[in-house]
Amino acid sequence: MAWAGRPHDSRRDAGATLDRRYIDLFFNYLAVDLRLIRSLPPVHCRNRSPFIKLAPEAEMASPMIDFCEQANPNALSEVRRIKRFENATRIHNGLTSNPEKRVLIWLAERTPRWINSDQLTLLGFLAQVMAGVSYALAGWNRYWLLAGIFFLALNWLGDSLDGTLARVRQQSRPRYGFYVDHIVDSFGGLVLMGGLALSGYMHPYIAIGLLVAFLLLSIQSYLATYTLGEFQLSFWNFGPTELRILLSIGNIALLYHPMVFRGHYRLFDVGGVAGLVGMCAMLIFFTVRNTRRLYLEERIR
Repeated sequence: MAWAGRPHDSRRDAGATLDRRYIDLFFNYLAVDLRLIRSLPPVHCRNRSPFIKLAPEAEMASPMIDFCEQANPNALSEVRRIKRFENATRIHNGLTSNPEKRVLIWLAERTPRWINSDQLTLLGFLAQVMAGVSYALAGWNRYWLLAGIFFLALNWLGDSLDGTLARVRQQSRPRYGFYVDHIVDSFGGLVLMGGLALSGYMHPYIAIGLLVAFLLLSIQSYLATYTLGEFQLSFWNFGPTELRILLSIGNIALLYHPMVFRGHYRLFDVGGVAGLVGMCAMLIFFTVRNTRRLYLEERIR
């Protein structure tokens, strides 16, 4: 009753209203377990006025973690563990993709239990390295080109079967598998193109150009995976398996016809330039298409 005679304090009401708005803002943006909140260390957040009203879709798509820079990586790992990871949609429309998928599932179902996905990834990487070494040695003995075909086939087995085996056994690790598989492919591509550059069957500049185009296409694909949720495994019906087949056919052709057009040009120089033009066209096309799609989806209103 002692408070009954006091005058009404409008500043206290305004402060209480402001506090409630901050509390609402906090819980609207922090989409993690409350038990985790108490253990999180301080974060550095960008200031945002509580009086700015976002559109409903923006409210739903902007968790607190997007506005903060967390200093403790362990806290971010815990947030990622709590938030369920969603796989990107795999788009694979290569010429051989349908029969290849059936063969891989058949092999995965019959793979001994002591063989796991990590071992297959390592097998694929070592085979790709040996394919590059085979190209380099083919400059001294052309029959290393046949060994290169064997290692390309072994690379296909390891690189293609590792993910299928994990999915068939329901042991998928999508983030780990995506990262390891594609960083290994990048290093393997470097060795393969390096071997071609040293082989004498392809001009080093063309081999370097092919490597750069491959890496740029890979970057484009990874960015589309992050921004669009779609992982493009092949471009214009042409993917890694088709490339291995083409290289294997080229290896056999090199044994008999290393020079073409009346002996004026190297076979792999002609094929490399054609491949480089095609990869550049793919890169430009998909970059423009994805940029336009993202612009239309996030048009400023």
